[in-house]
Amino acid sequence: MITFDLLFFAIAIPAVLFAAISKSGFGSGAAFAASAILALVVPPGPALGIMLPLLMLIDAASLRPYWRKWDAPSACHILIGALPGVVLGALIYAAVNADSFRLLIGAICIAFVFWQLGRSRGLIRVGNFPFSRQWAWITGLTAGFTSFVSHAGGPPVAVFLLGQNMQKTTYQATTVIVFWAINLMKFVPYLFLGIFNAQTALADLFLAPFAIAGTYLGVRAHHYVSDRVFFGLTYVLLLATGTRLLWQALS
Repeated sequence: MITFDLLFFAIAIPAVLFAAISKSGFGSGAAFAASAILALVVPPGPALGIMLPLLMLIDAASLRPYWRKWDAPSACHILIGALPGVVLGALIYAAVNADSFRLLIGAICIAFVFWQLGRSRGLIRVGNFPFSRQWAWITGLTAGFTSFVSHAGGPPVAVFLLGQNMQKTTYQATTVIVFWAINLMKFVPYLFLGIFNAQTALADLFLAPFAIAGTYLGVRAHHYVSDRVFFGLTYVLLLATGTRLLWQALS
């Protein structure tokens, strides 16, 4: 059950704004933080169910500014791999309980933070490599699975695209079109697994205006706000949220 009280909106509104700004302005790699934050106040399943239609709305609103600015071969072959990844995510979702998902989402949050910090300090290097269909398929498989179970498909896609030294706007546009399509793939399995319900739909109605507002802010921030400032805040949020989810899952 979702209780639409002050605590819910105090958590949900900033989470949705954050997701919209991240997806529309900064390559979507950290947008999954919104689902993790929501999972602090509602069960993981409803948190995923609330966020998917909002992420699809953000994707649709983000398409126009980046239309046809993406790298078509990368996008196409990532999506080929993403379909079986989504199917795998659906099979695993049906077999595990809520605490297992809190544990998984919390672990992904913390791993993402340490991976990004390792990159920034030169401890982890994303090598430069030419486009490869096989690596694109593996990237898509990983992204499809992690996107299904926690809306966290951004990191594997980021590794693959950054390794090609893409220009900032091409990178952003490619992530927009890839996750627009992956989120469409996820919609029907979410429906059949009962992740959507009347309460998640009502939550989406309340939160949709904030998704649109955040998308506008993200497109603007893409040109004016430093990635370093934005992701510095992201890491703090993800570390705190991931730690809390792990505590909830294990206690």
